[in-house]
Amino acid sequence: MLRSVAALVLPEMAVFEFGVICEVFGLDRSDDGLPVLDFRICGPEAGVALRTTSGGRLIPDHGLDGLRGADLVAVGATRLREFPDEVLDALRAAHADGATILSVCSGVFVLGAAGLLDGRRCSVHWNAVDELRARHPLAQVDPDVLFVDDGDLVTSAGTAAGIDACLHLVRRELGSAVVNGIARRMVVPPQRDGGQRQYVDQPVPECTIDTLAPVLEWMLENIDQDHTVGALAARAGMSGRTFARRFAAETGTTPVRWLTLQRVLRAQRLLEDTDLSVEEIARDTGFGGAALLRHHFRRRLGVAPADYRRSFRACGPAEVAAGLASAGS
Repeated sequence: MLRSVAALVLPEMAVFEFGVICEVFGLDRSDDGLPVLDFRICGPEAGVALRTTSGGRLIPDHGLDGLRGADLVAVGATRLREFPDEVLDALRAAHADGATILSVCSGVFVLGAAGLLDGRRCSVHWNAVDELRARHPLAQVDPDVLFVDDGDLVTSAGTAAGIDACLHLVRRELGSAVVNGIARRMVVPPQRDGGQRQYVDQPVPECTIDTLAPVLEWMLENIDQDHTVGALAARAGMSGRTFARRFAAETGTTPVRWLTLQRVLRAQRLLEDTDLSVEEIARDTGFGGAALLRHHFRRRLGVAPADYRRSFRACGPAEVAAGLASAGS
């Protein structure tokens, strides 16, 4: 049962991620019939101001002793990568006493420095995956998900994924009725589908081999057509075996997988920028039918095309104008 939460704040703290922790766990929603948690903000020293990444300062009411006895210790994002021994000792002690440890975004580096990630599944913002793996090679980093629940260790991906992790913990500890009430007040879904793969920038690989670059360009210009390795090799003036070997050396993958990725990338742009149906986009990108597009799209990004469009659909001029008129009324 979740009754008490200690939010650990450190210098160079990210305000949004800290605010997420406060919003989910720290507000009194008793008027809505929701439980009120014992919420305390703890820093290295009580009453000593900490600078945030936004330039402001925050003064914690509690020192590290405030972590003692908490059911949950929540660590927000920070730019720091080196941490005082007393902070790490307090975090380890809270964990040993039975507290669940939650990190939001780069807060996971605090957990890693305390040795809590060794042999454990965890997540972090996709842009920090390589750094986390390099600093903590024993951690099992999952780069594709919004958060990882590993029992007494819950870690989220970047920024808004912290909302998902916090609400998940509420659901796990206090039930669906409580999490639905909190989510309704926050005007967010109590649970999102998919993972952070859909947010990762996936640039088209460049090609430096002169004999391959024109072929890749032609494939992209004719992405709606079927392409066989034999036909592509002939266009490049190579044998099939030589073409496949050079293609893999240059792009790191096979012609079929490369083309499938480019088709998914093209589908992403069309879902964002056009009103074409999923079936029309499937034809225009060479998948042939909506079923095959959905299969490869979900496999690559973790969400269905329709869900991706709802999240990333660009507003046209008429929609922008309507939004501005609504805001001014």
